[in-house]
Amino acid sequence: MTETSSTKTLQAVDIAAETAEKPAEKTPEQIKAEQDALQATVDKIGAKKALSVIKKAELERSLKPFQAEMILLQKYLEETKRRMIILFEGRDASGKGGTIRRVTRYMNEKHYRVVALGKPSDAQRTQWFFQRYAEQFPRGGEVVLFDRSWYNRAMVEPVFGFCTPEQYKTFMKGVVGFEKDLVRQGTILVKLYFSVTKDEQAYRFNRRKNDPLRQWKLSEVDLQAQERWDDFTNQKYEMLKRTHSNHAPWTVIRSNDKHLARLNAMRVILNSVPYERGNQEIDFVPNHDVVISGSREVEQMEAERIRRGKFVC
Repeated sequence: MTETSSTKTLQAVDIAAETAEKPAEKTPEQIKAEQDALQATVDKIGAKKALSVIKKAELERSLKPFQAEMILLQKYLEETKRRMIILFEGRDASGKGGTIRRVTRYMNEKHYRVVALGKPSDAQRTQWFFQRYAEQFPRGGEVVLFDRSWYNRAMVEPVFGFCTPEQYKTFMKGVVGFEKDLVRQGTILVKLYFSVTKDEQAYRFNRRKNDPLRQWKLSEVDLQAQERWDDFTNQKYEMLKRTHSNHAPWTVIRSNDKHLARLNAMRVILNSVPYERGNQEIDFVPNHDVVISGSREVEQMEAERIRRGKFVC
């Protein structure tokens, strides 16, 4: 199915949904024309593909009540001048970027930023490690979402030799205190780790490799992620065990199912801020098959190591 036909189908599905929700706002002739347009698109691309696209559209619509709550959360931060930082961490292809796009889709662009820093410059390498991240921190009333963060030093950098053992050791000693100061001074800090299985990661890499619209996502680092799976797992364990704290806990999101990961990540974010909820009918309770604490993940990893002789996830 082409990108154009997929987009047309999504548009037709949205039209049909709006028609069902607000039938009094349209004439019978308008309703019939829109239904005919939907049927024509289905006939063109085939029922099976159309059903797949319709299902995706329905899943996207199910996020809208939570996206509406994100707007209210943002309004609360603006009114109270609170600062908020959300870290999105996890292996490559674990669903960080897609979740960020859903979280921010309807938010006011003037009051949030998505930060994805590249390699440090030569000058930045001579600075305090946290400096280039601190330069991106939010002002009062703003949310900053880090698509990977200072925790690169706990995961990617040691695996690929981008930092020295001493630099890694220094980071692990200092990061808990750094985050404690952030929270003590009023910043709302949410740390999300997206956990995907090895098989699912391989499947997503294969899609990127064979889909021209996704190939830009595939990097040299990605190509080595499967080979270095166990190395990343060991670093994940150390990171969660040593940097999960009462003031800045990790929340692990099982992300094999992208939709459930996105939905439950939004629940976690919404529950972290004491804003006045707008919709009391939606379920704000995270799915415990999808969301677990960092400390619980460490316990499960240790139990798995005892059973199998090594970490798995």
